[in-house]
Amino acid sequence: MSSLSTPATGGPEPLLLLLDPVARQTDGESVRIAKDVLCGGADVKVAYPESPSELDRMLSHRGRRRPVVIGSDLALQRVLQALHRQRELGADPVGMVPVGRAEELATARALGVPGEPVRAARAVLSGAPRTFDLLVDDGGGVALGGVRIIGGGGRRPGGRSGGWRSLWAKLAAAEQANALTPEPVDHSPRIRVEADGRLLADVHRPVRLVQLTLTGAGGAAGAGVLEVVVRAPGALVRARAASVSVVGRGFGYEADGHPVGPVRARTWTVHPDAWGLLLPAAEHRRPPAA
Repeated sequence: MSSLSTPATGGPEPLLLLLDPVARQTDGESVRIAKDVLCGGADVKVAYPESPSELDRMLSHRGRRRPVVIGSDLALQRVLQALHRQRELGADPVGMVPVGRAEELATARALGVPGEPVRAARAVLSGAPRTFDLLVDDGGGVALGGVRIIGGGGRRPGGRSGGWRSLWAKLAAAEQANALTPEPVDHSPRIRVEADGRLLADVHRPVRLVQLTLTGAGGAAGAGVLEVVVRAPGALVRARAASVSVVGRGFGYEADGHPVGPVRARTWTVHPDAWGLLLPAAEHRRPPAA
């Protein structure tokens, strides 16, 4: 389990505030309020990363500053991905003030982040860290909640977008360039799916849906385990596993609702208690649901 640092003196740690430019356009007032609360309670450095290399550099040179995201679920995901790549994910809990459209903040709500900017900022300053599982793939990507592969290449028209759009567009282009195959996505993907070595689906029949969902976090029952659902015409398979591998001619998928691929193969593995999130102390003390 990763060890998450806490202030030795009981006061707030210095913060690196990673500001999503789109958040300022979407709700500049919430951004301003959150910045005022954070700057009034801690030593804050505000950063505006505009490229993947800038984000990496800002995080790698942050020193003792805790990363705090003001923006969408995707912004949080990308920061966690960069920290994972730098092997710094468990060094400190991260903070989040969710700003964006409701559909861009579903993960933040599920994790327990307050939706109101003042409460979210106060949780960053005086909340308690809670650890969560993370889904990590062998291509360097991460997912906070889950992954799914669906017919039509794993992409939904009108799917969620947002969150540092100039930065994320460059990241998406890089992911496409580094994909394992240049082949087009199969709209009726025939893929092989294995969960902890157990065969769940093979290439002899098309698969309509593969859903991988993290089942627990922070010591809750089921932590470190994926719920796996494979749906094919006339068949439905469910399983629990720590690792899932998918191989196919070329398929796309969604990580936390955002498209990735196409690729020829991916393996996803659960990393238990991999990262920490600052939440209101009352949320931290509340026992997990049975």
